[in-house]
Amino acid sequence: MLDLTCSYLGLELANPLVPSSSPLTGSTDTARHLEDAGAAAIVMPSLFEEVIIEEQSRLDRFLDEQSLGHGEADSFRPLPVGYKSREEKYLETIASMKQALSIPVIASLNGTTSGGWIEHALALEEAGADALEVNIYYLPASPEDNAASVEARYLDVAQALLAKLEIPVAVKLTSQLTAPLDLIRRLDSAGVRGVSLFNRFYQPDIDLDTLDVTPALSLSTPEEALLRVRWTAMLFGQTSCDIAVTGGFHNGSDALKALLAGASIVHLCSVLLREGPAVLGHILDDMRVWLEENEYESVRQMRGSVSLRNAPNPSQYARANYIDVIDNYSTPAGVRY
Repeated sequence: MLDLTCSYLGLELANPLVPSSSPLTGSTDTARHLEDAGAAAIVMPSLFEEVIIEEQSRLDRFLDEQSLGHGEADSFRPLPVGYKSREEKYLETIASMKQALSIPVIASLNGTTSGGWIEHALALEEAGADALEVNIYYLPASPEDNAASVEARYLDVAQALLAKLEIPVAVKLTSQLTAPLDLIRRLDSAGVRGVSLFNRFYQPDIDLDTLDVTPALSLSTPEEALLRVRWTAMLFGQTSCDIAVTGGFHNGSDALKALLAGASIVHLCSVLLREGPAVLGHILDDMRVWLEENEYESVRQMRGSVSLRNAPNPSQYARANYIDVIDNYSTPAGVRY
């Protein structure tokens, strides 16, 4: 019988498909739908420290500054009945999911201060999270920033958390690193259990009518998966960290390529937002058909079989592939130069 089970961060999963952080993983009801459709675990939306700080700042102004210029209001400090902070709601959702789901619940944290990373991570662990994904969003916008300082930020956050937490930690990385393989090996040495390749940073846009800088949200496309597959293939066998891929995985073929390259699990997001939880079952069915047709008995057996160290022609992951692509390009029919 075909075995789809796999392991990620020391957690035994029924299959390699794990919905990544999105609105669908933020409530117990939708998480239950994902589990019923075949999700092996879920990663909750990120808890952002700056949102918590801003929320607390607004509350302080509401409660403590309302008497300025209005002495009669000095003793009147109403707190809304049943008020709960963003973090309190998040922690309650973790507890609720742990009661309702049989699959692992992975919390996600995006911090800004050393103390904040630790404080909020410990709260997530206490609420019942099975693991923590560290989502570090840092743009080196200052001329004083260099590659070493950017990488040091990842290592410093990871080491601080690992010194305090008992649950496994995974680090979500950006593709815009000078030497990702070296950084991942250092994270591995520090005790990080997994890495997620790669974060999709949403880019601001410019409104040509108002000249305002505006937020822009675009869902992923399957073409984006190839970057993740390539780096996974180069990383497999170079570290003991589990490898999660995220960004551009929309169907069974995408997922299979990632697993062949060496991924432990495949995160899904955009395809779930577009098509709903039921697409998980279709992807799993497509994977089963391919595995059986190619005489694989399990996902573990096929994992990494087309990685850099196992590929028939490893050079295809390196510079030779770039040259071949250019040499083999042909002009579309009907286009004249």
